[in-house]
Amino acid sequence: MTSTNLLGVPETRLPAEPTVVADLETLTTTEVVTAHPTSSLAWALLSDEAHARGAELEAYAYARVGYHRGLDALRKAGWRGQGPVPWSHEPNRGVLRSLFALRRGAAAIGETDEVERLTAFLADADPSVLPTLEERAG
Repeated sequence: MTSTNLLGVPETRLPAEPTVVADLETLTTTEVVTAHPTSSLAWALLSDEAHARGAELEAYAYARVGYHRGLDALRKAGWRGQGPVPWSHEPNRGVLRSLFALRRGAAAIGETDEVERLTAFLADADPSVLPTLEERAG
């Protein structure tokens, strides 16, 4: 994978999840995942919470689910395994956050091949994703 769209593959833009976003305002993340199990954003946030409390294996598992839910959503939106998934399109952020969380979790458990694969995947999706999320992670 490269970070340049030489083939002119169109961007993949996922549909918005307004009920997920609204529920995140009033429910716990676990409740949001239970109500919206296909939302990669909800799974990414659950992974972030587990990571914040030092539960790295749990964080990895949540991120893995978010990754698979994200791949399902991308394919449903017409993505064929390559091409841009821009961070600037806010509904894409759940998938990209899940990929980032899975990469973080893979690093925590010593899955170096997966870290490299996910780094390439994120760079191919949008070169701005890793710097943006690494900065947020601080």
